This record gives sequence, C-alpha cells and structure tokens, in this order.
Amino acid sequence: MSAYPDDLLYSRDHTWARVDDTVITVGITDFAQENLGDIISIELYPVDSHVKQGELFGVVESAKTTMELISPVSGYIVSVNEDLFDDVGALECDAYDTGWMIAVEINDLGELDDLLDADAYEEYIEQVEGRR
Repeated sequence: MSAYPDDLLYSRDHTWARVDDTVITVGITDFAQENLGDIISIELYPVDSHVKQGELFGVVESAKTTMELISPVSGYIVSVNEDLFDDVGALECDAYDTGWMIAVEINDLGELDDLLDADAYEEYIEQVEGRR
C-alpha cells in the first residue's frame, strides 16, 4: 500500500493530478513540499493561461530553495487556488486537498497515460532517494 493517495496520478516532477472528467486539479506532492521546507510564497499562472505537459505553470519559493512547478497535463487553466497567495501553509498542512494549485481543462486525455499511479510514484521516489 502506497503512502500517497491512490485516487491521484503523479508526475516525475512531483506534481499530482486529480481527474474529474476533463478537468484536472493539480498540486505538489508531500515529497516535494517536505523537500522544500518552510514555504514562503507561490506564483501561479492566471486563469485562461495555456499550459503544456512538462512545462512551467508557476513557482514555489521556500526558505531553502525555489521549485519550478511543472504541469502534468496540457490545457487551459480554468481555476487557480487564490487562497494559497494568502496562506501558503495549506501546502504544508494539506497538499492533497486545500493545497491544490490549479485546475486545467485537459486537451488530450491520452496525456494521463504518461503519469504514474501511487505505487509507481512511490517506487520512483525510492529510486530518487537511493541516488542521493
């Protein structure tokens, strides 16, 4: 059993995707936020911006580093979690619920095949950790 929610899909860039028909809600994984440490700020592309799978949709800044946020899917941003601008702590407290970042109307559902399920993501994390 994975330590990551099994109703989500995951990218190797440490973002998660919650599929609801053609709208994909996106956030960062616990692994990513734990490695960031104390998060200071977040910048996200606005609603109606087009994002591409594997390309930037925002940036998270922490006391330790800056993380580029890489979109797991392509499409137009239909919603942005503006609450994060006032309370980035939601990322640390609840990365998979109140810590969501953007919602994207996906162009091609086939892109979901490029993402990992919870068990495969956990295996990927173990490989990454083993290389450090």
